[in-house]
Amino acid sequence: MPGETGAPQEIRFRRETAADSESTVAADRQGSIKITTMSLLNMTQYGDLFVEFMRARREVFIDRLHWNLPQTEGMEFDQYDTPQARWVAVHEYGQVLGGIRLMPTTARCAAYSYMLRDAQLDLLDSIPNDVLFFDAPVDPKIWEATRLFIAEGVDAKRRPVVQRMLLNAMQTTAAQQGATSVIGIVPAVFSRWLKRIGMNAAPVGPKFNIDGTWSQAALFGLKNRIQ
Repeated sequence: MPGETGAPQEIRFRRETAADSESTVAADRQGSIKITTMSLLNMTQYGDLFVEFMRARREVFIDRLHWNLPQTEGMEFDQYDTPQARWVAVHEYGQVLGGIRLMPTTARCAAYSYMLRDAQLDLLDSIPNDVLFFDAPVDPKIWEATRLFIAEGVDAKRRPVVQRMLLNAMQTTAAQQGATSVIGIVPAVFSRWLKRIGMNAAPVGPKFNIDGTWSQAALFGLKNRIQ
């Protein structure tokens, strides 16, 4: 997700207690930005955070990008927002700054599995079936990342900080679930903005256009992100 250059700030991750194992919290140097990983089991611990997360998704994907997605009560959602998912939110004083959704590639819900595989199976109209250079994996060690966003109100100076925190949290959360890699659809300029925040990923599919936005599938290899 492109943004202006800026010096990434130090990020400190810590393991949560067993009672709060689904939540990873991070802080910038001012200690005001947090990262929370939500599941269906723990989301009630965080007040309205999940609702604000889904509203922020609507503002980005429906209001700004004009994607044709389901919405209700001001929230965007789809068939992959199930109990199998994890939702990673970057937030500050109750305001969602960015987010991403994670799903195991072994997921199943009625006719659907996960986004990239369902696109290959021609179950999705908006994503081409040649989205990957290989057959979509079904492997507990590979998780899918979707709905990556930076909220509308985040200014250019802070975007690289939020991007870095979000991608770090994505990798940490996936590793906590036993994953060794993450596959997902990212903006087609991903190599440029990942380099800017000190990360990299390999393209694993052709570039394609969704309602005027160029995207591409990419694969992130995970090191030991649990600290």
